[in-house]
Amino acid sequence: MAVSRVDLTTLVKPPKERMSLDEFLAWLDEDVWAEWEDGEVIVLSPASYQHQDIFGFLYALIRFFVELYDLGIVLAAPFAMRLPKSQRVREPDLLVVLKEHLDRLRETYLDGAADLIVEIVSEESWLRDRGAKFAEYELDGVQEYWLIDPINKRADFFVLGDDGRFQRRTPDAKGIYRSVVLKGFKLKVDWLWQEPLPKVSEALRWMRRGRR
Repeated sequence: MAVSRVDLTTLVKPPKERMSLDEFLAWLDEDVWAEWEDGEVIVLSPASYQHQDIFGFLYALIRFFVELYDLGIVLAAPFAMRLPKSQRVREPDLLVVLKEHLDRLRETYLDGAADLIVEIVSEESWLRDRGAKFAEYELDGVQEYWLIDPINKRADFFVLGDDGRFQRRTPDAKGIYRSVVLKGFKLKVDWLWQEPLPKVSEALRWMRRGRR
């Protein structure tokens, strides 16, 4: 099962290259896949098939888990997230908002940080995801950040510490990562590099066995 996104970057263009934050948020709708940095509108590049395939797999797993245990909501790009401290608007590939933070949800954007963010790295986004976005998500209090890099077959997981800084979390000796934000959610990291990816139904059955 894969969830795909339509390439909208060829269909939607900003009315002007530079906008105020209020103008950008007013322009946003479900057809817009763009980010905002200091007045500059950045229209994001279309995703590759591999990016979409991994995205769809993770989206299905996480959404099922969040709905099953009534933890909150799962959203995917194009859906904007306004970061008030960083003064940026980003569109993460996938974000989770826990029930206690659903008051941040607006019609076309999230007004504040998500609890968990997943970015699937592409050649075009590598520096942004590991540099600017890493710093912004840390500053604005994202509790857990996953960086999935299919090009280098690498997955990095970070959890916000008591000092407000991201701390790296690693999978266990069996290659299984356990989420901090989503208690009981576990992921075999090697699944992400399989061709084809595992069936979502089989992954879910494995994940639900022995949930702690």
